[in-house]
Amino acid sequence: MQLTEKHLEYWSKNLRITGILLFIWFVVTFVIGYYARELSFNFFGWPFAFYMGAQGSLIIYVIIIWFYARYMNNLDLVYDVHEGEED
Repeated sequence: MQLTEKHLEYWSKNLRITGILLFIWFVVTFVIGYYARELSFNFFGWPFAFYMGAQGSLIIYVIIIWFYARYMNNLDLVYDVHEGEED
């Protein structure tokens, strides 16, 4: 199957958002976790390192998943490749 310009544009946007979200995941998982002890300030009454390890990272992961699902559903509708029920 030959990919059209529309398919290539869709795939390009898909790869771009995936790359951005993977970069955010990397920063939250490794960079903030690595430097959390140096970032010694209280966040909601807890030390920042403890908060990021216990709850902060998980909240950000859920937000990343929610955003990706919403973004891809909208992108699927724009490029007419959604998998919804036929009307």
